[in-house]
Amino acid sequence: MADIPRNALSRSLRMASLPASYAGRTALGLGKRVGGKPAELVTAELQARTAEQMFRVLGDLKGGAMKVGQAMSIFEAAMPEEVAGPYRAALIRLQEAAPPLPADRIHAILAEELGTDWRARFAEFDDVPAAAASIGQVHKATWHDGRVVAVKVQYPGADKAFISDLNQMTRMGKMFASWIPGMDIKPLLEELKARALEELDYLRESRNQRQFAAAYEGDPEFVVPHVLAAAPHVIVSEWIDGRPLSAIIADGTPEERDRAATLYERFLLSGPARAGLLHADPHPGNFRITPDGRFGVLDFGAVAELPDGLPDAMGTLLRIALSGEADTVIAGLRAEGFIKAKVDVDPEQVLAYLDPFVEPARHETFHFSRAWMRGQFGRMNDMRNPDFTIGLKLNLPPSYALIHRVWLGCVGVMCQLDATVPMRAELEQWVPTFAAAP
Repeated sequence: MADIPRNALSRSLRMASLPASYAGRTALGLGKRVGGKPAELVTAELQARTAEQMFRVLGDLKGGAMKVGQAMSIFEAAMPEEVAGPYRAALIRLQEAAPPLPADRIHAILAEELGTDWRARFAEFDDVPAAAASIGQVHKATWHDGRVVAVKVQYPGADKAFISDLNQMTRMGKMFASWIPGMDIKPLLEELKARALEELDYLRESRNQRQFAAAYEGDPEFVVPHVLAAAPHVIVSEWIDGRPLSAIIADGTPEERDRAATLYERFLLSGPARAGLLHADPHPGNFRITPDGRFGVLDFGAVAELPDGLPDAMGTLLRIALSGEADTVIAGLRAEGFIKAKVDVDPEQVLAYLDPFVEPARHETFHFSRAWMRGQFGRMNDMRNPDFTIGLKLNLPPSYALIHRVWLGCVGVMCQLDATVPMRAELEQWVPTFAAAP
């Protein structure tokens, strides 16, 4: 396979094939129904073909195209079940793999990044990639001192491809919105675009990973691999064996699901307090349950710097919302920039709209499920519901953009896991002022 297609026109045409092909298949399906084929069978065929083409196009293009596919896969739990089935397998496949680059291209990149004697650094190097993702692929190797390592190599042209894809996909927001009815896709695409350059900077990612590894060194529950070498487009770090979180979503036992979800939530919440960083790419492909039962964490490209931990206002407002003090919540939301000064809102309607964010905190343990998430998305985006207009009046301050992304992603994955999680204790331990707020 060649490098990532870089030409903006050719990439745009490939992505444009998604809605065009969908329209063509819809017309064909109408013809089949008129011809007597059962409507249910025709619909199932159309959804399966569309899902498969989505995986193939977004996976082959890599870059921002696949990154969006991975981000979308977190929220498949919000899809109506009759739609989610055909798409679920294709979306989850995007969490774990993409077509790889050939060995000769990888060798050339390693020579450029680590020096022409790069092979001397390794006792062994496996040319067959262990994983291939949105902007790079990973090879398993043995470091010169005998340690097994992961060699992460960025695809040539990933930067240009990433920006080109996200520009094009922003224009295609209506099609993506159709995959999850009611979800406003544009803010997600804009946020991904804004963070693209940071995720492409492997030296920055290596610093993030080193900081996390130091903070969780020796932890009995978590393992973060140490970085051994880094260059602008290559990271060499310790190898982590383990069962991917996506595999537990697919076939884990109830006990495995509950434990994985608890550790997943605990890591995401504890990062700001322990490392001063928030891991901001919560899709399941970045997490493993290791053979010794620890929660392994990978991929530190998307990280928010929070040296003072999560904002104090988060815990305070959440606790006040639980008490039902609507006017006090409104005042706090205005102070944090979630409601602009000239916007009038009904305090009780705001509390009702925020219920999906507040409800899990009401319980010592909470069961996250696809049915619950679909119900919440449906309620929040039902134009017949008087609370619907509240969402149009709320603002997301830039300082909360990644926090919001992580929280929604975390909830989406826990719903995929169909897990019961000890919410109250985790919030009290890791969210500042939540336990102490009025």
